[in-house]
Amino acid sequence: MPNSSLGSKIFDSLNYALLALLALLTVYPFWDSLIVSITPMQESLTSSLHLIPKSVTFEAYQYMLSLEQLWTSYGISIFITVLGTVISMIATTMAAYALSKKQLPGGRTVMFLIIFTMMFSGGIIPTYLVIKQLGMMNTVWAMMVPTAITTYNLIIMRSFFSSIPESLEESAKLDGCNDFGILLRVVVPLSMPALATIALFYSVSRWNEFFTAVMYITDKKIWPLQLFLRSMLIDNEAAFQSGGDSPFLLGPSVKMATIMISVIPVILIYPFFQRYFVQGVTLGAVKE
Repeated sequence: MPNSSLGSKIFDSLNYALLALLALLTVYPFWDSLIVSITPMQESLTSSLHLIPKSVTFEAYQYMLSLEQLWTSYGISIFITVLGTVISMIATTMAAYALSKKQLPGGRTVMFLIIFTMMFSGGIIPTYLVIKQLGMMNTVWAMMVPTAITTYNLIIMRSFFSSIPESLEESAKLDGCNDFGILLRVVVPLSMPALATIALFYSVSRWNEFFTAVMYITDKKIWPLQLFLRSMLIDNEAAFQSGGDSPFLLGPSVKMATIMISVIPVILIYPFFQRYFVQGVTLGAVKE
């Protein structure tokens, strides 16, 4: 292999430097939040740049983990993340498979109406009234059912299913499979990278559930984690419940600890989905 030219080496060096800078700008906010969360409040207030803590304390995490509402909200978020992702994946997979069939009567019209929702929605008030009439106010279903299918994820899944050769489905039909059998035994096994990617999108969305919780949930017993953290970061409700006079409770250490508590589970889970995520994004980009 011939040696690279001087111009190519300069380009590679500048490219690596730019990527390193972008990586640093991406990682630093997480690092800053982590450092502040384990730094005493007095020390964190003396500097706006936090690289290495002079002293370490876990008082913020001890305080947060001692709150019963935190664990309740954690359980609610885990529940709606797991069950909500399952519901969304079943609904999206079945809808995408049906819409991927060219012979589906009215398929183009249905797809147009679905895409139309990306530009125009029904509005907040009509949606609120529908949820109220269905009796889903102050229930976990209000955070899962109304947003069970995301149009963008449906389009990705439909496009992926359309790329599967029809000959495989025809062979399955000759073996006696019906449509559900083809979907479960042929299409789903071949679509695992795409399914894992969409599942990751849905699970992160469910874990970060906030807007629908604000709209439809007033009962603190079913507050998801993000709604509870909002009360910690904005309303300082925990500080008022503890007396409201402690400067520590209103300090940046607790605020950053709440952020880390919300982010860490996603960071820990993502590596297990990364392989499928990369395959799902790139698979089908180049067709033979």
